[in-house]
Amino acid sequence: MERLRDLDEAGVLQRVLPLYGAAGPAVAVGPGDDAAVIATPSGSVVATTDGMVRGRDWRDEWSSGHDVGVKVAVQNIADVAAVGAVPTGLLVALVADPALEVAWARDLAAGIAEAARDAGAAVVGGDLSSGPPGVVVVTVTALGDLQGREPVLRSGARPGDVVAVCGSLGHSGGGLALLLRSGPSALEWAGAGLVRYHLAPRPPWESGPLAAAAGASALVDVSDGLATDLGHIARASGVRVDLDGTVLREELAAGPLTEALGAQEAWNQVLTGGEEHSLVACFPAGTDVRALPGERWRVIGRVAEAGPDGPVVTVDGAVTHARGWDHFTPP
Repeated sequence: MERLRDLDEAGVLQRVLPLYGAAGPAVAVGPGDDAAVIATPSGSVVATTDGMVRGRDWRDEWSSGHDVGVKVAVQNIADVAAVGAVPTGLLVALVADPALEVAWARDLAAGIAEAARDAGAAVVGGDLSSGPPGVVVVTVTALGDLQGREPVLRSGARPGDVVAVCGSLGHSGGGLALLLRSGPSALEWAGAGLVRYHLAPRPPWESGPLAAAAGASALVDVSDGLATDLGHIARASGVRVDLDGTVLREELAAGPLTEALGAQEAWNQVLTGGEEHSLVACFPAGTDVRALPGERWRVIGRVAEAGPDGPVVTVDGAVTHARGWDHFTPP
């Protein structure tokens, strides 16, 4: 079995770079030089970065290299979409134990390339470094273009806005719960679709720019859980975000989540499940979200003036203490 230590850096890159394919029309200079050059028609560059650590963000017993590649690319692409931009390029950094199999590194590259192609972006470069025994860290930096629009920020929500979600809620967190309960065998029975979504999510990132064009006042992707991420909007905008518990239970917790996890755990995952990367937006009152192009948006709440409790998230008027993922104080 060929491992990274059997090759020099150039040899590893020769195995990996062809998997990323040709650069797109926005890329003037791609991989091979000290830096890439990407056109920015709007005159501004959207930039975000996120990484994954073996043993912390994935386990080898249930995630393949391809899964990890898709997931690390998707979480960055979703962040670009969450300000209303389209992705233009990805930079990939891999820090790995030299004992890592070359085949795994190639699978990782294939997963990143697949997600990049799906999003219309190109992999334009990155970095390769060795790490201590057992360590594998993958980091992606995504670049995007606003196409002449202003960015949609967390601070733009106003009282009277409607809150809507595009995509699922709780499916990734539900899939993780099943994996923690049963391991890889969870792929063989009820809830397998949740598990597959957790391993390699495909959120509707195309709806980010469409929401921006439709006048979204605030936008976020669900990376740490609905309550946590809407809490960011509430604090940044100085408002209260009130969620409709009936809609969340009947339209988002019901179905595969409840069938696989039971009603209570399904409800918990809708509010706290992370790594979903679905989009949640605030739109001015009167916006018919059902008429928006692209995938379906569902109204799940309203924005109101902050009350005595300050800028918080409530469910049916009651402050929710549901808490999603935090890297340093995990639930």
